[in-house]
Amino acid sequence: MSQNLPVAPPMLSVREALDFLLDAASARPLAGSELVATLCANGRVLSDAQASTIDVPSADNTQMDGYAVRSTDCAGGNTVLTVSDRIPAGHVGQRLDAGCAARIFTGAMIPIGADAVVMQEQCASNDDGTVTVNHAPKEGEWIRRAGEDISAGAVILAAGTRLRSQELGLAASTGLAMLPVVRKLRVAVFFTGDELTMPGEAPGGRLAPGAVYNSNRFTLRALLENLGCIITDFGIVPDTLAATRATLQRAARDNDLIITSGGVSVGEEDHIKPAVEAEGRLTMWQIAVKPGKPLAFGEVRRDGGKDADAREGEAFFLGLPGNPVSSFITFLLFVRPFILRLQGVVEQKAPRGFAMRADFDWPKADRRNEFLRARINDAGALELFPNQGSGVLTSTVWGDGLVDNPPGNRIARGDSVRFIPFSELMH
Repeated sequence: MSQNLPVAPPMLSVREALDFLLDAASARPLAGSELVATLCANGRVLSDAQASTIDVPSADNTQMDGYAVRSTDCAGGNTVLTVSDRIPAGHVGQRLDAGCAARIFTGAMIPIGADAVVMQEQCASNDDGTVTVNHAPKEGEWIRRAGEDISAGAVILAAGTRLRSQELGLAASTGLAMLPVVRKLRVAVFFTGDELTMPGEAPGGRLAPGAVYNSNRFTLRALLENLGCIITDFGIVPDTLAATRATLQRAARDNDLIITSGGVSVGEEDHIKPAVEAEGRLTMWQIAVKPGKPLAFGEVRRDGGKDADAREGEAFFLGLPGNPVSSFITFLLFVRPFILRLQGVVEQKAPRGFAMRADFDWPKADRRNEFLRARINDAGALELFPNQGSGVLTSTVWGDGLVDNPPGNRIARGDSVRFIPFSELMH
């Protein structure tokens, strides 16, 4: 059984809440790893550091198409040399004797005896099997030395690296066909609210009075898929305490993390808080953030499961607001870094922000840390979406990112503000 999480004080700042979540994930990271083919490891997280078993390049080779020469033969410039060999990439040339040159192509090994390459644009091929070298090369010119990129035994990828195309190419360049990665995170999701309807299910294609389409199901699932999670979707759960508790019990059995959307406020029809407290514990409840104040975090007890030995104890729980913009932003700010830390990724606590000029006024300060949907205009400054409501999902499509506006701060046109692009929050 895992130790109980500490309980956070009420109304944490954004930084305090993120630190609290990351500390919880660091204290109980995901256990288990597997070997996967490097070709299939995109987006996975390395469980162990990887070292190169070879030098890269494995031998001295040419950076250019041209002629391999002895630099002392060409010291005077305009030198005529006998072309004694032709060396394509992947072939080994013969020893280069004095007074000779070898036609060589990019990536080919430098033959023994040669110490420089003259690019073909500085040479003239003659009909009698010779070449005129119109350049006096320095020793080592246009030669990539063995091991200049990577030395055998050097660590090329650290444990906790989330593998992108660059890392996969680097691993392949050293001959690593398989990589040890952290197992995929198992995440259960469900959505509360009797008003929710799935697209395609409204009778006659028309929503009933008071009904709304469940956009959060699509947004959150896509965000989780981007993080390589295995998702169990329990769909829309009725707005009752009994149904919420029953779904929490089922979700906890075989998952590492439970994420819900809706029902985290304190109204009579909001059942998440009492349900989680009955099935486990809540250790964080409210954050001084706008949109997204009611973000719940805690644990739900497990009661066995298909693989109880591997998943005994508790499943983590994160309850997101029901408003679509609130749900989207709190996922990016808090859930995503929490998941990455569970997966073993060690990254900066806050996404990178950039100082940019505001081409707007925001005269009303709020006591919470606001995240305003904005985009970059043709002047290279920021403009705001006209409606910053927490239900206006069009603002997230229109915008390029978020203005991170501190508590109590007013913004006047021309001020410098901190802008976090969506690319920083979703890569």
